[in-house]
Amino acid sequence: MQGLSHANIVNIIGYGSDGSVKKPSGREIKNLVYILLEYVTGGLLFDLCQTLGGMGEDDGRFFLSQMCDALEYIQAKGVVHRDLKLENILVDDLMNLKIADFGFATYKKINKLNSYRGTMTYMAPEIKEGKTYDGKQIDMFSTGVILFIIVQGIFPFKEAKKDEYFYNLILKGQLDTYWSKVGGQNLTAEFKDLILKMFSYDGSKRPTVSELRSHPWMQKPIDMKKSRQSILERLHEIRSAKTADSSRESAHSRGDPMLELVRDCSVSGLERFRFND
Repeated sequence: MQGLSHANIVNIIGYGSDGSVKKPSGREIKNLVYILLEYVTGGLLFDLCQTLGGMGEDDGRFFLSQMCDALEYIQAKGVVHRDLKLENILVDDLMNLKIADFGFATYKKINKLNSYRGTMTYMAPEIKEGKTYDGKQIDMFSTGVILFIIVQGIFPFKEAKKDEYFYNLILKGQLDTYWSKVGGQNLTAEFKDLILKMFSYDGSKRPTVSELRSHPWMQKPIDMKKSRQSILERLHEIRSAKTADSSRESAHSRGDPMLELVRDCSVSGLERFRFND
């Protein structure tokens, strides 16, 4: 990560091997390796998706355009991530994505990899089958899973295996059944075309970042400022509603015994509640 610096990546501020920690007992541990990372306010993309649910295609384009910027940058640097998922992407207070956790990333022979890396539900089929794989292609597969969740609010399948029910429907071309099962009947034909290309069993048939940008679905006009504001407003509305519900529940949970503490009382009567300080 040392050589990476981009607006959509959690950047390294510094690192070293001369760190030290002093324990409460007074004992000091020296020569610790440390990494200082950029601080990102906001939280995980996973939490955002969990709060808002399916955000729809416009918001999908908003976030995918940022993913494209990040992927284009790291690939130009000869790096692949290999563990892209909602839990490894942060969002700041302005809904800017920040890809984190490059623990499985590599820059060596990225088009001929064979290590078993990634997270089950985001992992491309060629990794599961122990095949040699292209790092760019497996990152594209994981990005497809992320996009699907942002748009629909659910995972597209449990894992990309031939014997997994939902992924098998895609492989067999039973697409009407698949879209019905995942509640995607009303998704546009352009989105369906793009996402199925990203989920291709054959990695070479998945789009490159350049092809992703030029796809008809991504070519639809999007007002980034308006989309950002819309997401922020919905998030604020949901959080405010949850806070209000929590306050009401807290008030009700006090019950009748707490009412003993709330009563009419004259000023002189308050003297008996005075603290002895």
